[in-house]
Formats: sequence, C-alpha cells, structure tokens
Amino acid sequence: MLHRLLKPRAAKAAGTTLYAAAVAQARQPEFYLDLGVEDRVDARFELYTLHVVLLVERLKDQGEQAAETSEALFETYVSALDDSLREMGVGDLSLAKKIRKLGEALMGRTKAYVEALDPEPDSDALAGIVARNVFSDEAALERAAPVVDYIVRAHDTLAAQPLKQILEGRPAWPQVRP
Repeated sequence: MLHRLLKPRAAKAAGTTLYAAAVAQARQPEFYLDLGVEDRVDARFELYTLHVVLLVERLKDQGEQAAETSEALFETYVSALDDSLREMGVGDLSLAKKIRKLGEALMGRTKAYVEALDPEPDSDALAGIVARNVFSDEAALERAAPVVDYIVRAHDTLAAQPLKQILEGRPAWPQVRP
C-alpha cells in the first residue's frame, strides 16, 4: 500500500518522460550540423522550449489527463531550468532573478509559438520567431526556413499520433532533415 502512495501520478511520470523526449529530440546533431543552429546555451534553450511547446500544444483541449500531463511537462521543464542554472554556478541570491527572467522568456516564447501554431501553422510567423530567437544575424530569416519546415512537420506528426501514445510519454518526432 505504501508503494502505491509513494508512486508518482501517471501524469507526472508522463510529463517527466515527455520532457526527456523533448530534450533528446532538441539535442539531435542535425539541428546543429545541418540546420546551422549554433551550439550555445541560449540556442539549446530555444530548441528545448520549442519541443516542449509542441507537446503542450498537442495536449491542449484533449481532456483532464492531457491537461495534467501538460502541466507536469511544463513543471518538469521549469525545474530543469532551475537545476541547470544551479549547475552553471548561479548562486541562491541571484537565482530567483535569473529564474524570473527565464520564466518571462519562456512564457513569451510559448505565447508566440502557440499563436503561430494555432489553429494552423503560420510559416511566416514561425520564421520571425526562429530568426529572432534561434539565429541573430543578417541572414537569420533565410537560415530559419529549414527550422520552420521542421516545426511544421513536427506539429503535423504530433497531431497525427494517437493521444494515448503521447500520454504514455512516447511521442514520435519527424526526422530533422526530411
């Protein structure tokens, strides 16, 4: 009986597993080698955020279990950000400030991506988000095109998957390069 009480909720376990799947996908070498995303902390933050948002968007309006899983995924992501900052040596005194700043960035990115994805992906809006946040040079809009193509394919791939598969923490992602 004690085992059952201490066992994490199914939604929490699925949220943790989904976060791990989002991170694993965001770390695919093709993003960095083929699509030109620079291997920097801020660019990785952008790709992690993108994949978490894609999952949150897929779970939206899919019932109570999906809402709980989405919330657990988001909580896991925020907790991982906190852990990462601590590992990078951010002290307790400045941690709250940094987390607040990252939280604001995360909420801003989430809002921008959701608006660009819902009800249908808007490639121009997505290109602006990717150019501004992932790339920051003169050719950013041009460099964003393959990433936008990936985002649209990932959105469509997740939408076509059975909800049960995602709630079990098993999202299937498209290849980074088609």
